[in-house]
Amino acid sequence: MYRWIKQPLLAIVNNHIVDYPTPINISYLWGFGSLSGLILVVQILTGVFLAMHYTPHVDLAFSSVEHIIRDVNNGWLLRYLHANGASFFFIVVYSHIFRGLYYGSYAHPRELLWCSGVVIFILIIATAFIGYVLPWGQMSFWGATVITNLISAIPAVGESVVNWVWGGFSVDNPTLNRFFSLHYILPFVIAALALVHLILLHQNGSNNPLGINSKTDVISFYPYFYVKDLLGLISLFSIYFYFVFFAPNFLGHSDNYIIANPIVTPAHIVPEWYFLPFYAILRSIPHKLGGVIAIFGAIVCLMLLPFINTSEVRSSIFRPIFRKFFWLFVINCFLLGWIGQNVVEYPYVEIGQVCTLFYFTFLLVLIPFFGRFESSIIRIRL
Repeated sequence: MYRWIKQPLLAIVNNHIVDYPTPINISYLWGFGSLSGLILVVQILTGVFLAMHYTPHVDLAFSSVEHIIRDVNNGWLLRYLHANGASFFFIVVYSHIFRGLYYGSYAHPRELLWCSGVVIFILIIATAFIGYVLPWGQMSFWGATVITNLISAIPAVGESVVNWVWGGFSVDNPTLNRFFSLHYILPFVIAALALVHLILLHQNGSNNPLGINSKTDVISFYPYFYVKDLLGLISLFSIYFYFVFFAPNFLGHSDNYIIANPIVTPAHIVPEWYFLPFYAILRSIPHKLGGVIAIFGAIVCLMLLPFINTSEVRSSIFRPIFRKFFWLFVINCFLLGWIGQNVVEYPYVEIGQVCTLFYFTFLLVLIPFFGRFESSIIRIRL
């Protein structure tokens, strides 16, 4: 029995980690996938231990978080590892997505791989949002109220769905209980999908900076490439631990250290920094339903890339025109994040609308356009 379990297990580890054929020219940028997996493990472990002391009740949630920080042995470490881990998780995931966009990781034959990654990204966003509600601070409560209220914009069924999500007629105790349950379960779903993502990755092999066939010039992952991932791990976790030990609250909002009060609205309601670009897109659309469609469309657009891509060349290294617009897109995303934290007034609204227009134009128009345009130029030169 032991040998029957041991041999297949070792074979899986050997095939996917040790002898996995890796393109010889991949760079350190290909380490973001493994880094996101490691941070996910940290988030699950710290989350499980935090759940042992957390109380999902509107009268006790805020106090239970303070109890974890002040009274539980090393509770402050668990709390700050988990809270800052969410931010670093998004830093790694966003870097992973931008790297995929730059090197054309969505192109054939990796359509399913890319789509599975987008599904994981959607679940990460959902998990982070409901997790942000659990401390039950001012920003937690009002952020949950504003975002869940958006569902009411759906014609006919919106109000009913909102009441179902809330478990009543407002964000209250049933809402907190539901969010706590989902926040506990979803990371394990993400972990399962991450394994599927890894299997899909290993079907066709990793992409590489040149965008050529991944199986033409390869060497084993161990011992040649694990050191690159190890260097990335040490670099990232050094910065991560700096924030955990020396600036644990730097990435959080100050209003969230005030207990939730349903009758006192914060002067400016904003989500965590990693949601700000999407929040800016939401606010840029003056119509409520239009804003909801835009914020979901901003993620769905990523899912469409493998199917609207027209370029015969994967890597932006060989696409000079597209490369310039890609970096404009990156700057545009940072601008959206800056807009998302500012008040809804001139000129921030107008800048946000321009940035939102460019966001969708790049993903839905420029990517397929430059694919055909640059391919035609290459044929003419040949």
